[in-house]
Amino acid sequence: MPAAATQSVEEAIEVAVPVHTAYNQWTQYKTFPRFMRWVKGVEQLRPNLTRWVIGVGWVSYTYTAEIVEQRPDELIAWRGLGRWAGHRGEVTFRSVGTEHTEIVVRMGSLPHPAKRHLLHRIPVTARVVRAELGHFKWFIEGLGQESGAWRGVIRNGQVQPLEAEPPRSRVAGWPVG
Repeated sequence: MPAAATQSVEEAIEVAVPVHTAYNQWTQYKTFPRFMRWVKGVEQLRPNLTRWVIGVGWVSYTYTAEIVEQRPDELIAWRGLGRWAGHRGEVTFRSVGTEHTEIVVRMGSLPHPAKRHLLHRIPVTARVVRAELGHFKWFIEGLGQESGAWRGVIRNGQVQPLEAEPPRSRVAGWPVG
């Protein structure tokens, strides 16, 4: 039996804010329902784990996503868990001048004929991603600044310490007793 082909979509937009502002706002997942029509709710379970509710009208889907790579001002990459395990994506941020940022969203999924949910309908997904990026542009340019930030680093799904561990002292401890 041949392996299933991966379906994917890529959309880009330029926003009129510095790269750190665009990136910082993107890390504020709980704000997504304020400007994204298809996102009904996002819960940050851990720094590298989120639960999403997406849909329109009375139709909605809940899924959990693990952030597998995150580098401030550059990249956030995720993969779906559970029944959404075939879903993967990334968003990249690139400075195109001091006050402009290019944001590129790439999403891919393995087709699952028995599962007819939004991320497996690529023609709809391309339109949805393009529209939602437009909503993000409107939102962040309207604010002009981020409403918060998470500047942590994630590698291979593991949250990295924000600061390096200080070096151990080379001075022997005082004797006890």
